[in-house]
Amino acid sequence: MTTPNPSTLLQGLVGQVVVVDLASTYVCLGTLVGFDEWFLELRDVDLHDFRYGSATREVYVYESATLGIRRNRERLLLRLDGVVAVSRLDEVATS
Repeated sequence: MTTPNPSTLLQGLVGQVVVVDLASTYVCLGTLVGFDEWFLELRDVDLHDFRYGSATREVYVYESATLGIRRNRERLLLRLDGVVAVSRLDEVATS
């Protein structure tokens, strides 16, 4: 099985703090430092599993945008095949 090369649109997000929405019960917030055809590489990461809390995805991301990221990983490799969306954290609507 081959995986297509990731979009060059990701290049504009390198060095930015991003929100990565996943198809699973996880959301990932951190600084995108690189990517290849299989993975996103992030630093200073909050990998959050919604099975263990009461906040919705939208509320959790909003709180992270307004209060700061709750870092629980120094470095994370995230498989691209589970990614639904990637956006800059500073583009999250806070009002």
